[in-house]
Amino acid sequence: MAIGRAIMVDESDNVATALTDLKKDAVVEAGIGQTSYKIKLRSDITFGHKFALKRILKGEHVIKYGEVIGRASKDIEVGDHVHVHNTESLRARGDLKNRNACSE
Repeated sequence: MAIGRAIMVDESDNVATALTDLKKDAVVEAGIGQTSYKIKLRSDITFGHKFALKRILKGEHVIKYGEVIGRASKDIEVGDHVHVHNTESLRARGDLKNRNACSE
């Protein structure tokens, strides 16, 4: 198995970012401080895209750079590609603002 390259920036991150194109079944190491992961990828990950370091259940926050960048729209397994097919943004969501205003 090949060792791939990825980065995580904060110990609270539950995703890492690929620093190169990574292939399915590659083992990728990412870590910071006392936190480190060795993950077997479940699909190809393109440079700059994210993959899960931990299991993220539907509705849970996706955390990158120590910041919430979205919410899982379905369960995401360790090593899964994390992108628009399984994550929804919480930023600039006019539909959420309108939905929340209607419920007040």
